[in-house]
Amino acid sequence: MISTAPTATDAPIEAGVVASSSCHREIVSLEEVSYSYGAQQVLDKVNFVVRERDFIGLIGSNGAGKTTLLRMIVGLLKPTSGEIKLFGTPMSKFKDWQLIGYVPQRNHFNPLFPATVREVVLSGLYGRRKLLKRITKEDHLRAEDALNTLKIRELAEKRIGELSGGQQQRVFLARALINNPKLLILDEPMSGIDTETQNNFFNLLLHMHKKHNITFLMVSHDMEMVRSYLGEIPRAKSGKLSFHVRHSHDLEDCGETDLLHSLRKEG
Repeated sequence: MISTAPTATDAPIEAGVVASSSCHREIVSLEEVSYSYGAQQVLDKVNFVVRERDFIGLIGSNGAGKTTLLRMIVGLLKPTSGEIKLFGTPMSKFKDWQLIGYVPQRNHFNPLFPATVREVVLSGLYGRRKLLKRITKEDHLRAEDALNTLKIRELAEKRIGELSGGQQQRVFLARALINNPKLLILDEPMSGIDTETQNNFFNLLLHMHKKHNITFLMVSHDMEMVRSYLGEIPRAKSGKLSFHVRHSHDLEDCGETDLLHSLRKEG
């Protein structure tokens, strides 16, 4: 069970890293959330709050429930018990899925899925209730920008299952960022990507966290990269899960509203 109440062990955490209970709205709220696969208990009574402008790094061993937790937050799994709220709304009533960008693990993707790279990227522009919405010229231009920015323009007409692991991850990043989400959820986003692209992408995340009104929840096995920004000491623990938290308290206005611009600069 996790609690976000301050304790004496929080003292070494850098000032301003953790949001107080009165600072910024709740983006994700987990209340006594549990999940079981049959008789196997994966998560047990998790309580945690992700606040606006938080960057949460979720670390844990294989089987600790990291991906299960993310899949519940994006509505792909239902908790066995407990409640999840998104932007203050119970998940059962939540409709604004366009506010959330999600980059899944590649091993949760069906390589036989019959869609082109362009179609996958364009799908990031629509909420779950807008799948039949007509694609506009502006939508196509935004998709082209994302394809060019992530350096996958030449792959646009290929089937997603034909790509290498690193190429697929670039496509999913483009899909997640194209709609300028308020919450970006990333499940091992560095997997299958070369070192240069990893560094560029992590710099993009840092830019967005410091200068844009966006909240992050990221699972990673790269503890060095997570701790370099979020600190050595986890804010909270639940079973085998550790939550590292850094809060960007003051919004440093960037002047750009398009999240892709900072990655475009890196390219």
